[in-house]
Amino acid sequence: MHAVYLLVGVDDKKFYVGLASDLRRRLHEHRTGKVRSTHERGMVKLVYFEAFANKQDARRREQYLKTTKGRNGLRLILRETLAHLARQP
Repeated sequence: MHAVYLLVGVDDKKFYVGLASDLRRRLHEHRTGKVRSTHERGMVKLVYFEAFANKQDARRREQYLKTTKGRNGLRLILRETLAHLARQP
């Protein structure tokens, strides 16, 4: 099983879209600073993920979500979640 996931930085509120075959392990790596892309952001929250049986399908979805159109679509889907995160100190 492969997961495409969205993390949001607690402090900077920036998106990180990733792909993992073991989502728990990958989240642990993000949270312990072992991922170069997110280690300077501090704490990140998992706000969304999709599971795929096929890695190629997951990779295609990840690439789409990294486009402007894909990110804007995520913002529409997750309006309330992102608004809630923005209100948190």
